[in-house]
Amino acid sequence: MDSTPKDNSGSPNGEKLFDLLDGATGEAFETADALKRNQKIIEDKTYSIEERLEAYEDVIDSEVGDTTLMRARNIEREVGVRQIYLKFEGGNPTGTQKDRIAFMQAMDALRRGFEAITVATCGNYGTALALAASVAGLRCLIFIPENYHTLRINEMKSLGAEIVRTPGDYENAVRISGEHAQQQDYYDANPGGANTSLQFRAYGQIAYELYDELRDAPLVVAVPVSNGTTLAGIYRGFLSLYRRGKTSRMPRIVGGSSFHKNPIVQAYLKNMETCEDLLPERIRETHINEPLVNWHAMDGDYALEGIRQTNGWASDASDKNMRDFSRMIREKEGLQVLPASTAGLIALLDRHRKEALPNDRFVVILTGRKT
Repeated sequence: MDSTPKDNSGSPNGEKLFDLLDGATGEAFETADALKRNQKIIEDKTYSIEERLEAYEDVIDSEVGDTTLMRARNIEREVGVRQIYLKFEGGNPTGTQKDRIAFMQAMDALRRGFEAITVATCGNYGTALALAASVAGLRCLIFIPENYHTLRINEMKSLGAEIVRTPGDYENAVRISGEHAQQQDYYDANPGGANTSLQFRAYGQIAYELYDELRDAPLVVAVPVSNGTTLAGIYRGFLSLYRRGKTSRMPRIVGGSSFHKNPIVQAYLKNMETCEDLLPERIRETHINEPLVNWHAMDGDYALEGIRQTNGWASDASDKNMRDFSRMIREKEGLQVLPASTAGLIALLDRHRKEALPNDRFVVILTGRKT
């Protein structure tokens, strides 16, 4: 019998709780009725695995991805850059791009015969995996640092996920989750693990969707970066398109993250060959920057490669700037975005202020709440 500890409210050590501003919301609960037929097939083991996987793939095709791409004309006038396009990942079921990898990995776990799936998270990824696992009929264990409070825990629980509080920081939660997966033979959905290539392919779909809309690669794709998985996946997606002759060029990949709190950005700014861990004691999370900061970027070198190979760039963003830009996007374009997701846009416009960008097309990846 599994002796995994269950959730405790608050920090048992009396440490400060980080109340995270990660409350993305999506259409998961509004669309649940439409999924019931497929979900019954997926969970019913009297059907063949091929039939169950086909039903799950139908869920992915109908509910995940193909998010809105809109031209931000009002922001263009505000900042003096033409043809800025916003790729709004808030249209995914739980409100962020994390649904892309969560559903792909849950389907992979189903195909490979796993009974349970696990991940460490501080919020959004856990909700995405909880939903994906619930549709797949998989047990879901989510490891969360004990001194973090996220509004999304109740969503995870309502979707049947089991919450496990862990001591220390996010990186330690990843380690514990990965060890638990190995010991209990659970599917490991953590970044930097055995299923990284699948995560890259899932995020590569963003590149394919941009190609479908624009019919070529834009000059720049700007992405908020934490572990670097999303950025690396988008880079690899465009690399595949370019090598197959679908696009006339590779976009310049741009990354933005919290000021002095991300190894990928620091490696770029210091012209280092690879990412190096930051000092954990110097990392200070806030309710705004937490989705971006870490002292060890799980897929940092892959992201750094994408930035360098495309002649892109990376830069820091302050909490104040991220708040201000999220407000501008809401007021000018009507999108409710998470402040941390504006870091890529900030990096793009930081370069424009120093060196005017040419007239071309620029894409910014954003996550957030439904309008």
